[in-house]
Amino acid sequence: MDTEAQHTERDLPDDADRRTTGRSRFALSRRRAGLIGLTWALGMLLLSHFVIQPFQIPSGSMEPTLQVGDRVLVDKLAYRFGDVPARGDVVVFDGTGSFVRTVPQENPVTGLVRGAAAALGLAEPADTDFVKRVVGVGGDRVVCCDKEGRIEVNGVPVREGYLHPGDAPSQVRFDIVVPQGGLWVMGDHRSNSRDSRDHLGAPGGGMVPVDMVIGRAGWIAWPAGRWSTVAPTDAFARVPGPPAAGSGHG
Repeated sequence: MDTEAQHTERDLPDDADRRTTGRSRFALSRRRAGLIGLTWALGMLLLSHFVIQPFQIPSGSMEPTLQVGDRVLVDKLAYRFGDVPARGDVVVFDGTGSFVRTVPQENPVTGLVRGAAAALGLAEPADTDFVKRVVGVGGDRVVCCDKEGRIEVNGVPVREGYLHPGDAPSQVRFDIVVPQGGLWVMGDHRSNSRDSRDHLGAPGGGMVPVDMVIGRAGWIAWPAGRWSTVAPTDAFARVPGPPAAGSGHG
């Protein structure tokens, strides 16, 4: 019986074998976790590139609608199938060539990492990306201001209930006609927004080309206490279509 007992003991793994097995399982677990994490990140990047992109709000130019640090989900399919931005939409766009004339150079590796983080909503967006509200679309005549200080679109005053409390619709006077394929955009916090008004004298006159729009801001996803949709507005409901081409300012 003693011989049989000794033989049984020799079949048990020693401490070194147990440590090796534990390390192997730990390494396998780490590799599996890393693979899952990489797969998730790639999936999110693909989703962000084609469907819905998180966008971190970097400034107070859209207060009170959007607050600094909000993460909004941008619907990149909103204008993909023939629809175009409408008056009142809150859009994210690439301002290269309209709001930004010279794109700053960046280390390629740093740019890739920062771009990936921004695409996941983990970092502020590129300096060329902006979020504003569409006030005028192609053909619209947008004027500031009427006798009550309101902006007019195609001759109709707009009651902009989304403006930051205490803000005037604009301290800058303008009278422009939006070219076809362009947008006139403004922030909701007018006294704290650099928007189309600031580029009136630049090439393009402050207009944002429709094809530079990344998507429509649809939802506030973070922080949790602000979960909501970006509410549509009826401020432009009474505004008629743009005047016929060649009708002048009248």
